[in-house]
Amino acid sequence: MVEIRRTRTVAAQPQPIWDVLADFGAISSWADNVDHSCLLSPEADDIGVGTTRRVQVGRNTLVERITVFTPPSTLAYDVEGFPGWLRVNNRWTLTPSAGATVVVLVSTVTIAGPLGRIVEHIVARVSAKMLDELLTGLANRTEGRSA
Repeated sequence: MVEIRRTRTVAAQPQPIWDVLADFGAISSWADNVDHSCLLSPEADDIGVGTTRRVQVGRNTLVERITVFTPPSTLAYDVEGFPGWLRVNNRWTLTPSAGATVVVLVSTVTIAGPLGRIVEHIVARVSAKMLDELLTGLANRTEGRSA
């Protein structure tokens, strides 16, 4: 298992940032590395634990299922659609800080099998880049800048 952690201070209060994250099906509207997204859950107005979205990243189609939903501070979700030996969970945490918000994004990657340690380093490098892009997109959206 490897944990990739990225932190960014965003010049916005937690609630507007939470509003962007909680609009779970709309990640493609602010994340440049997401080509398409939509909710898969039947009750789209009732976002919470169990809500799922479809995300298209290049040629990869993923399904993300909310596992923790604690407004306005914590959102976590499992990412499905990778090979069976790869499991991913992302967790966003928002903490108010002197007129801004510290946003922490942690991706926990579990790799099974004999090549796990070798593959972890590659996956960690790719994941870190993706997390940085997500944080930049979120900051751009909530700070009023174009992505």
